[in-house]
Parts: sequence; structure tokens; C-alpha cells
Amino acid sequence: MTQKVRWGILSSANIGLKKVAPAIQQSSNGEIVAVASRNLDKAQAYAQELNIPTAYGSYEELLADPNVDAIYNPLPNSQHALWSMRCADAGKPTLCEKPLASDGDEAQEMVDYFRDRAILFAEAFMYRFHPQSQYVKDLLDQGAIGQLTAIKASFTFPIGDEGNIRLSKELVGGSLMDVGCYCVNVMRFMTGEEPDRASAVARYGEQSGVDETLAGVLGFPSGVVGHFDSSLRTHMAHTYELRGTAGRINVPEGFVMNADNSTVVQVWRGGDYEEVTIPPANSYTLMAEDFAGALLSKREPRFDPQDGVNNMRVIDTLLATTR
Repeated sequence: MTQKVRWGILSSANIGLKKVAPAIQQSSNGEIVAVASRNLDKAQAYAQELNIPTAYGSYEELLADPNVDAIYNPLPNSQHALWSMRCADAGKPTLCEKPLASDGDEAQEMVDYFRDRAILFAEAFMYRFHPQSQYVKDLLDQGAIGQLTAIKASFTFPIGDEGNIRLSKELVGGSLMDVGCYCVNVMRFMTGEEPDRASAVARYGEQSGVDETLAGVLGFPSGVVGHFDSSLRTHMAHTYELRGTAGRINVPEGFVMNADNSTVVQVWRGGDYEEVTIPPANSYTLMAEDFAGALLSKREPRFDPQDGVNNMRVIDTLLATTR
């Protein structure tokens, strides 16, 4: 392998085109050498827009390319397991878009499949790599707000296209799978625990059949209570707040940070208030660099893929309580 990981993009999905692929191209240890779509014209248009040298009209051709060191998989949720495991069959380390799978059992099968073959695998929850997330976690661990008692989170936006895959039951869409998974993840990340109680209420779309708006509650072994909402029909919000016995931390832009803009963390410690500015950073680039660095250095990725399984287990439980 060269000093840079040579990436292949599996599909011409918008998140790859608009977010992840440009971020990989900006990374210090990676470059994109190929993209694949089931439609060759789409793959060629994608490649031309992003100056990618090779375009394939099938996923199989991409996986057979010996010049591709690693795969980024942004396919619909229902296709994550099938094609990630085909990447493993081809010997390709894979960064798979969140949420990891259609359900927890499928996610565990994926993780075991890669582990049994000693092939690198990770889930693409990019917000965790932003310096803001680690700063907030460090504040919490240092006891800045006393003992943590409650977390609230929201991730919502109004979908504009009724044909969007997020509204497809067949493709395993829904607000919890698309954006609520972030809320679940951040609560698990900040507490360092797995919830032992979970329940939710949801409004399912008459046409879509998926949860278009959902509110959930999580209880953790330490006594921390978390509550969140996710929606594909509500004005944009992506925020979380941590409350403790001696203060609180509010993160107005918690999950989708603009790479060119700084963010602000609001901190109350007793009667004191502080606004901390976090310098601009590209979460997607940092995520790609961690994965490529793990591959080049033969180390584990920063976040164990088993975390993706655990997140899916919570999602399974939440969805089961809404019916």
C-alpha cells in the first residue's frame, strides 16, 4: 500500500458526493481513485465533478479493482450489510455509513464477518471526530457540571422530496434511523454506558409507513435520564444539552458542523456562564483520516465497530415500543 489510502466510493449517493468524498480528498492520508454506480453515466458524472480518475457501472467492478485499498459505503440502510460483507469478501476495509444496519442482529453479523477475516471496519458517525464533541466529553469527565443527571437531544429537519429514500420503509428509512440515531449515540457516548430502559412514541406516515417524527426516553444504569426527538417533518435542529448537579452544557450545533465555521459551547458552572468557541474542523475529513490512519498503521479505528451494534440494539428497542 502507498502512503495514502486509495479509496473507492460504493454508489453515487448524495452524502458521498456532497460531504464525504470532498472531505476524503482534503485528507492528509487518503485519495479517491474510483467510484461505482449501477448506472455508468451517473458514476462518470460523479467522477467528473470530483476529479476521480475511474468510474464503474457496477459495484462488483469497484470491489475487484486492485488499486482500491478501502471502501466508503453510503448505500441505503437496507443495503449496508449485503454490500459491506461483499467488500469483506473482496478483502476491502470498509467505512460504512450510519446507522450500521437494518437491525442489531444484522449489525452484529457484519461486525463479526469483518472481525473473522481480520479486515478493518468502522461506522461513519462523523460528529464524534469533531473537536467540539471531545471537548464536551472532557468537560463532563472533569466534573465541570457536577454529577450528570439528564441529557436532552434533538435532530430534526423537513424533508422536501416525497421520493426521498429516508421515507422508504423498504429501504429501512425513518427519522430514528436517519437522525435520531445521532441522539441515541451522543447519549451513549457522553455517559459511557448502555441504556437499560428505552421507550418511544412516534407518528408514522400514512404513505411512507416509517416513523416521520419520534420522541424517545432512555434510562442509564448510573441514573442518568435521556430524552430526545427526531423528525423528517420539523424545522432544522441538531442540538444536545447535558445537565448536572452543579451546571449544564448546551451544544447548539451538535451533529452537523459547517467545516468553515467555528462553533460555540455554552457552559454554566454554578452561577458562572462561559461561551467557548471551537475552531472550524471538518468532521468527515477527521473521520476519514482516522480510518486511513488505522489502516496504514495497522491499528484499530478510534471507535470500535461493536459500538455500532450497541447503537442498533437501542434503536431496535425504541422502535419496538412504538407499535
